[in-house]
Amino acid sequence: MSRIKKGDKVVVIAGKDKGKTGVVLSVDNDMDKVFVENVNMIKKHTKGNPQMGTPGGIIEKEAAIHISNVAIWNPVTNKGDRVGYRNLKDGQKVRFFKSNNEVVDV
Repeated sequence: MSRIKKGDKVVVIAGKDKGKTGVVLSVDNDMDKVFVENVNMIKKHTKGNPQMGTPGGIIEKEAAIHISNVAIWNPVTNKGDRVGYRNLKDGQKVRFFKSNNEVVDV
């Protein structure tokens, strides 16, 4: 079970985009990287393909950021928070915020 999942709201805690928040677009567990919406933006120069109908030019898109440089956003405290795991009485494993013991997802 990953500490950060697709769709989580996270805050960047290190790097050039420190302090920015966004939603996780995808998680690469093999490389421990995440893609966060509007964070770590890069410009990619692409060549057009007339057969496919795609134009060439400069495309701005998100680059991967290491998972250790983001923290899950806690809406109660309005800060980034650490995540722990807990088993509920029905046997379901859930994530919870370490600061206030609130369950992240049920």
